[in-house]
Amino acid sequence: PTECFLSQLEEKQKNTVKAKRKKKKKISDVLQKSAPKPGVPEDLQNLLTQHFDENRSVVELEELQLSDSCFLPANDLTHSFSSYLKEICPKWAKLRRTHKEKKSVVMLVLCSSALRSLELIKSMTAFKGDCRVLKLFAKHIKIKEQMNMLEKGVFHIGVGTPGRIKALVEQGALCLNSTKYMILDWNWRDQKLRRMMDIPEV
Repeated sequence: PTECFLSQLEEKQKNTVKAKRKKKKKISDVLQKSAPKPGVPEDLQNLLTQHFDENRSVVELEELQLSDSCFLPANDLTHSFSSYLKEICPKWAKLRRTHKEKKSVVMLVLCSSALRSLELIKSMTAFKGDCRVLKLFAKHIKIKEQMNMLEKGVFHIGVGTPGRIKALVEQGALCLNSTKYMILDWNWRDQKLRRMMDIPEV
């Protein structure tokens, strides 16, 4: 009986050790302790430096540095998407009227997924007015369709994922010369609480 008792104790101790090892720090635990912070230009600069640090020389890294004048004020998490766009782009009506170029957009919005792109398109109705919005993501839309649409029509806002936008730019279907605003959906988190910059594929 004493031997059985000892073995039971040992088993219990092993189980407690295993339970302790399994517990990992989750992003949700970290977020509960700290309030969400709005993105700032420095966040993007740090991300670019980290990404290109191994492949670029010091001089090339300096060339990648963007001045603060390149950035508009970030959303301080008090605005809706439409009210934020109205604040950073007060002359939107004039820009929309003067834009006549095909294969280009005045405003480009980058999101982490197709579903998020659709959400943002719906939430900007108060801002966009009667301008044309183009969906630039891969879900249910072929790249050739988007290329044809860009060639034939004039679009004012493009909303999509970085992968599809990159593909369109590389194939010459989307020209960024007349793009005045590039909005990054920086603060939004998906079901796994990841921001756009936390997703390796992006």
